[in-house]
Amino acid sequence: MCTGIFSHIHGRGGRSLVYRSTAVCKCPSSTRFAPNMAIAVKRKALLVIEYVKFTIVKSAAGLDVELVYNMRIGFFVWEYPPSLVGGLGVYAEYITREYIELGHDVTVFTLNPGNLNTREVYKGVEVHRPLIADASNVFPVFVTEDLRRWGTNIKFFNDIFLYNILSSTKFVNGLIGKEEYKFDVVCVHDWLSSIAGSIIKNEVRIPVVFHVHSTEWGRSGGAGSEVVSHLESQMAERADHIITVSEAMREDLVRHGWQASKISVVWNGVDPEKYEPSTVKPEDVQAVRERHHVPKDGNMILFIGRLTWVKGVRNLIQAMPSIIHDYPKTKLVILGKGEEQKDILELANRLGVGENVQCNFEFVPEPERIAHYAAADVCVFPSTYEPFGIVSLEAMSMAKPVVVGANGVVGFKEQVVSSGPDQNGLHINGNDPTDIAWGLKEVLKDSERAKKWGENGRKRVQQYFTWRKAAEQTLSVYESLLPKQETHKVKKTVS
Repeated sequence: MCTGIFSHIHGRGGRSLVYRSTAVCKCPSSTRFAPNMAIAVKRKALLVIEYVKFTIVKSAAGLDVELVYNMRIGFFVWEYPPSLVGGLGVYAEYITREYIELGHDVTVFTLNPGNLNTREVYKGVEVHRPLIADASNVFPVFVTEDLRRWGTNIKFFNDIFLYNILSSTKFVNGLIGKEEYKFDVVCVHDWLSSIAGSIIKNEVRIPVVFHVHSTEWGRSGGAGSEVVSHLESQMAERADHIITVSEAMREDLVRHGWQASKISVVWNGVDPEKYEPSTVKPEDVQAVRERHHVPKDGNMILFIGRLTWVKGVRNLIQAMPSIIHDYPKTKLVILGKGEEQKDILELANRLGVGENVQCNFEFVPEPERIAHYAAADVCVFPSTYEPFGIVSLEAMSMAKPVVVGANGVVGFKEQVVSSGPDQNGLHINGNDPTDIAWGLKEVLKDSERAKKWGENGRKRVQQYFTWRKAAEQTLSVYESLLPKQETHKVKKTVS
């Protein structure tokens, strides 16, 4: 058995790591990868735990121990647990968790709804939530006509604006200036954190990566806010690099004049261990189906998502009469909330399919979503604009066949294989109710084939769409932006 004891290793970027630890190698001759080492670093009154990875190599000279230093990442996102609104918050929760498990440090700045701690460690992640105030009645005095048209929604812009100002100020003057944090990279997510990104670019020389999950022109069909579009384009110009979520999205950004050489694609992921069909009890599946009045010999179609026009839900409702004509014991279950709630109910009743459409207008917690996936026969997401779409991955991980929109800027078509031996679903035109009906009926007419498609989907998730893969690919982009003279590795030999 070999042991090595090290102390006082100096890191890069002014970081000094002072520690004492023993590394044990039980291998007779080969390389052994040990777990992450925790290192206590005292910065003024704050004790921070740093992490490094190390490799132990036994050689004739003794033990070579290679220490691989972590990155410290500033992470700006407007929603973060426990306050979740949609898919961006889910992404932020999982990706930061992976960064931590891979040995990196993450400091999150996010919006405070008013009832959360302003600073805490949440599941291993340092989270800052500056408290904001209401200045919405001040904005119309000096803002553009575009913002005046926001009406009562100016309160949302107020919250986003102040979150950005307070967070970036605390980041620059508090953490970096006063507490002497040494950040390696900053990432800002969508326009909602772009103001902070611009301020940080003004104040410090740290690479800033702009993560683009969607755009204003895409969400609004080209008729959105000029202010938001300006914030997006300005951040794209100033960012050191841009990461987006699909090839379809990258092509759209380039079409709108964004610099192609600055844009990388990293797919999102899902946790296949959490979204695992066998974890849901049969009685729980039956309870979900009974709650939505699905007959024992009937079919359950599931939609999960925000109820906004780009999700294609009204087109899905218009597809239901044709589906019910062929499969009368079919229920469509809709989980989500948004501005189309009233329209959806009115349309379903007007078409005479109100009893076949079951709606739960709220953001559904993850355990409940998983139970619904398990209970469904097929999942449908007929989006007309969807840069990625994590819900499809969740359904695939739960071994469900999926019918997805594939026209326009839609990342679903990169997830779902629509033909061949690896087929796991169908592509449809989300703008066409007839095509949506065709896709769903095609799945329902052959349950054994649908089951095989579901199994293929889960295999595809495990191969290409885990959060670990997403984190590793993202970190690779971050590392490419670090100054070349900085090294990640320190090597010592102990006899």
